[in-house]
Amino acid sequence: MRLALIAARGVVMDARSFRFGVSLVEVASSQSAWRAQAREIEDLGYDVLQVPDHLGMPAPFPALVAAADVTSIRLGTYVLNAGVLSPAYLARDVAGTQRLTDGRLELGLGAGYVPAEFAAAGLPFGTPGSRLRKLEEVLTRTRELLAAEADLHPTPIMVAASGDRALALAAREADILSFPINAGFGAGTPEQALGARVERVREAAGQRIGDLELNLFVAGVGARVADIDLSVISAASGKSPEQLADLPGILVGSPRDIADTLLRYREEFGISYISVLQGHMKTFAEVLALLR
Repeated sequence: MRLALIAARGVVMDARSFRFGVSLVEVASSQSAWRAQAREIEDLGYDVLQVPDHLGMPAPFPALVAAADVTSIRLGTYVLNAGVLSPAYLARDVAGTQRLTDGRLELGLGAGYVPAEFAAAGLPFGTPGSRLRKLEEVLTRTRELLAAEADLHPTPIMVAASGDRALALAAREADILSFPINAGFGAGTPEQALGARVERVREAAGQRIGDLELNLFVAGVGARVADIDLSVISAASGKSPEQLADLPGILVGSPRDIADTLLRYREEFGISYISVLQGHMKTFAEVLALLR
């Protein structure tokens, strides 16, 4: 369902209804514990259960198949490291997962950003340009291979992007474009930095912008900055928790305040799909209820 709205530039646009996902990063101790987590996500009202792609975390495809047995919501990878993937093997895994989940899979891809994970795969980390070229190769070839599977449900493809070239690739090729936490870094305020990236996406997408769903990854939710553990992001970025609190992917305030912020993001930026880190899913569920 879409709703009519007036964008910040005064142009009448269609607004998508909100969708909400949870990125499950905690390793479950057993099948029953994993399935309990999956059921909890659906019970809280979320639309998509997402699994990341990092060593030390659950393997995405078997985890999603196990979750499918006890849920009816959509399932996604957020996001696979394209830098260590083979399109042929990825297409096989995607096709198998689509069949075993009755077509509920969303395929999320990224260029990869952890050098140790490339090293573990016996591959060079390379340059931003080489990783982006590999992402494009994996996306394009995997889509071609999946299209050849006549009985397969179409698989929406999400690309996580913040750099100009990655944004342009996602705008041209993806069904869903996700803005990660660093999309708020750049010139001006964090919201201005995000707005500039959205504008680049609109320019690169051209007429297909209406078919492109925009996602925001939310790494923290709380009534106060002090309520949110931002230590990992702070160490990686060199910014204090107070500085990080202004990022669009860090939501601070009452549930009503945060809901109003997300309504504004949808109106101004066209962002309607929100992915929340697992540790904040219960807190954010209060916001979710206000946006249904």
